[in-house]
Amino acid sequence: MSKHPAARDHCLSLVRSVDRPIGGARYGRMFPGLEPLGTDPQVLMRAGAAGGICAGSAHLGGESDDAEQAAGWPFFGQLLAHDTTADRSPITTGLAQVEALKNARSPRLNLEMLYADGPVGSPYLFDRDDPAKFLLTHDSTNNETNDGKKYDVPRNQQGVALIGDPRNDVHLFSLALHIALLDAHNRFVDLLRGSGAAEEEVFERARITLTWHYQWIVVHDFLPRLVGQPLVTEVLEDGGKWFAPEPMQAFIPLEFADAAYRYGHGQIRHTYRLVANGPELPLFPDLVCFGPPPHELDLTQLFDVPGRPPAQRAKRLDGRLPASLIGLPEQVTGAVDESAYRSLAVRDLLRGDTTGLPSGESIAKLLGVPPLTDDTWPGGTPLWFYILKESDGDRLGPVGGRIVAEVLIGLLRADPASYLSLEPGWKPTLPAAGPRFGLTDLLIPTEPR
Repeated sequence: MSKHPAARDHCLSLVRSVDRPIGGARYGRMFPGLEPLGTDPQVLMRAGAAGGICAGSAHLGGESDDAEQAAGWPFFGQLLAHDTTADRSPITTGLAQVEALKNARSPRLNLEMLYADGPVGSPYLFDRDDPAKFLLTHDSTNNETNDGKKYDVPRNQQGVALIGDPRNDVHLFSLALHIALLDAHNRFVDLLRGSGAAEEEVFERARITLTWHYQWIVVHDFLPRLVGQPLVTEVLEDGGKWFAPEPMQAFIPLEFADAAYRYGHGQIRHTYRLVANGPELPLFPDLVCFGPPPHELDLTQLFDVPGRPPAQRAKRLDGRLPASLIGLPEQVTGAVDESAYRSLAVRDLLRGDTTGLPSGESIAKLLGVPPLTDDTWPGGTPLWFYILKESDGDRLGPVGGRIVAEVLIGLLRADPASYLSLEPGWKPTLPAAGPRFGLTDLLIPTEPR
């Protein structure tokens, strides 16, 4: 048995769960008229296992595989996934009933992964002496913020994180981003108090302010890098053609959750440099958490910051995953009977088959774009793999880009509390180090407290 029991709560495990399920959230289909592809599971397992077409080497993510964007962006994308989806159903080789699938997250970009039930419902996340602020511990050796202190989330006596979503404790990068967002909330509390805000309003105003900055970053910084500004502008101006839920009627399309939004697995490098001039380490197993952070991390090694050397780059999208994701450690997967289940590619391929996703070619034809021609999958290409292969190496192609852009913007539009619903012309209020506010201004502020 694994000595890391929290691993079973991670989205990579065979049974995926989080600590606070929400009733009523659901999954659905973006293209309900298309037939499931239905590939033989054994074919999928061979394709995703070591030596298969999805498996790369231990050198993937080197200079020859560098993408245009910095290495941290797929990990920010991972946090967005944790904020909107948590499928607790096991991976199987049979067809799942969509109506039986339950999403343990509300389909909103509302930072539920941070706030859970707030200071009243989740008091263990907040400072007992100052409940408007998240509780951060100062005994870690990692995750230094701009005030010179090194933070970790609070943990119980066995090292298990007290955190809004335990999946954000799986590896050093997701944990560091989670902590940076907690710290950003606390900075907003300080700013509001400094401006004379009433104390009874401080927490809620800080929560809304952080959430709106985060949502704005998704639309104006994250999505343009991933799908291109023209598509973002089109969806903002004309609405979604294939996903436009009414307010309070949002759901998570399976084409998004089990295929398109798993693109980030294809952007993971095999090794990462954590501090300037430091050694490069593989994501798994070296950077696994489920306990205090194992190494010091400088976020400027993951994201480009004005006045600092360029960060490492993400790996180019090409359909291959690095060796560290083809052979996941037991801390992440939990105990599994078949070695193939240790491959993240196998898990992605089987998940899409289990939920009855159509082929990438069929969606391309429906969208009116020329489908890829590839003899690797003569019966049709699994949607997840198709989306990786149709990309230009840096950005998603017409199928993947359309799904991701319409879903993320559609979720914001369907949320009556989002900035796009209440004040679409709203702009961030924090200062920007560059010509326009972006993620690094929120996560790595240049102004002292």
